[in-house]
Amino acid sequence: MSTDEIKLQIFRQVDTLDATKLKEFYGVLLNYVNSKKETTEWIGVSKAEQKGIEAAIKELNQGKGIVHQDVMTALRNKTGHA
Repeated sequence: MSTDEIKLQIFRQVDTLDATKLKEFYGVLLNYVNSKKETTEWIGVSKAEQKGIEAAIKELNQGKGIVHQDVMTALRNKTGHA
């Protein structure tokens, strides 16, 4: 597949996303692009923390994440705070 074909395929898939998924994709894209530029992001992070972060990213990429608003709602319901 050529570069132009890949770009077109990406555009087509992005074009079909609903607003929520589009925002999520944009965040993932920004994180990916910015992570390639930042060479010092692991400074001061232990190997255990690095493994934990990488495991969390893998789970998110597999669709196992929980939307922030859902977590906040569950915590509010549990603690009784508005």
